[in-house]
Amino acid sequence: VQLVESGGGLVQPGGSLRLSCAASGFTFSSYRMTWYRQAPGKERELVATETSAGGSTNYADFVKGRFTVSRDNARNTVYLQMNSLQPADTAVYYCSAAIYTRRYWGQGTQVTVSS
Repeated sequence: VQLVESGGGLVQPGGSLRLSCAASGFTFSSYRMTWYRQAPGKERELVATETSAGGSTNYADFVKGRFTVSRDNARNTVYLQMNSLQPADTAVYYCSAAIYTRRYWGQGTQVTVSS
């Protein structure tokens, strides 16, 4: 199993970024994909989840209305569109998949929101 995030970077407050997570080594379309983030000195927290069929999403309250998770099963990729970014969104963002009894993680991509 391999998960590779990309798309992070430095953005000004109010700006947007789209993160991507390319998956391989498992049947991507069969599994729920989840985005987490971890800010310095804080615990990792769930950001958004997309079901395997792409028909249902769940978001943490702090991103509702600003972030959108989506997936392209043909490309084995899950996305996180982030709008109206704020300094509090600064963190390393990880995609994750729970397969059988194990949770897999990507290496993360840094998002920094600063003027």
